[in-house]
Amino acid sequence: MAANPLAYSPSGTTYVDERERLILENLPQVRWIATRYHERLSGYVNLDDLMSAGVIGLINAVDSFDDQFNVKISTYARHKIRGAILDSIRGLDGIPAHKRKALKKLESAIATVENRLQRSPAEEEIAAEMNLSLSEYQDVLLDLRSVSLESLDEVPEGRSESPLLKYVADQDANLPAQILERAELEKLLASAIDKMPKLERTILTLYFKEDQNLKDIAEVLDIHVTRVCQLKSQAIMRLRAYMVQKWPNTRGIY
Repeated sequence: MAANPLAYSPSGTTYVDERERLILENLPQVRWIATRYHERLSGYVNLDDLMSAGVIGLINAVDSFDDQFNVKISTYARHKIRGAILDSIRGLDGIPAHKRKALKKLESAIATVENRLQRSPAEEEIAAEMNLSLSEYQDVLLDLRSVSLESLDEVPEGRSESPLLKYVADQDANLPAQILERAELEKLLASAIDKMPKLERTILTLYFKEDQNLKDIAEVLDIHVTRVCQLKSQAIMRLRAYMVQKWPNTRGIY
């Protein structure tokens, strides 16, 4: 059975008392980490909001810690705090509410049909699940194409680079917990891509690995550039839906 540090409370200390002690003991990490990100993104995020997100990450760390991770709880807490804060920052992506709603609806539809059919669903099947005609569904894909790929890289008007691109790797990137997480994410992504229809898989390969633009891909595949855009967007949505199912605490992969 997984071991939790709360199981080893000092004699006479209740579970609740020990949980509170661990939270308070690691609370200074929340301010330290939140302040670091706030300094990098000054003017774009509120420190209190970052700290609130960090506290949620800390509580999650205390509640889910397992000493079989072979890391100290303070190290694990730092990892979860950073993740929660990054989640909150990535939520500031400028996606309009109506697009965010459509995105979630599309991801849910793909996941539902895929679970029911136990295979990657065709466009017509996803459209039917959403009560849309095929053309309406394809219009949704076009409308969401920027959301699926550019939400973290949007450049505010008047600026030469996105403030969210100021993140830099630090020593935490080499922690055992993060190395393991990256490896598991890579496996999941590889599995998701393997399940994808061949045409969509090819488009992703040409776009991301071969660094070809949409027009070039359209010429290679002998299809209209609009169709390439639709299929690329759909492929990304498949990945998102798959990762949300298999990795519920996914952070900023897309």
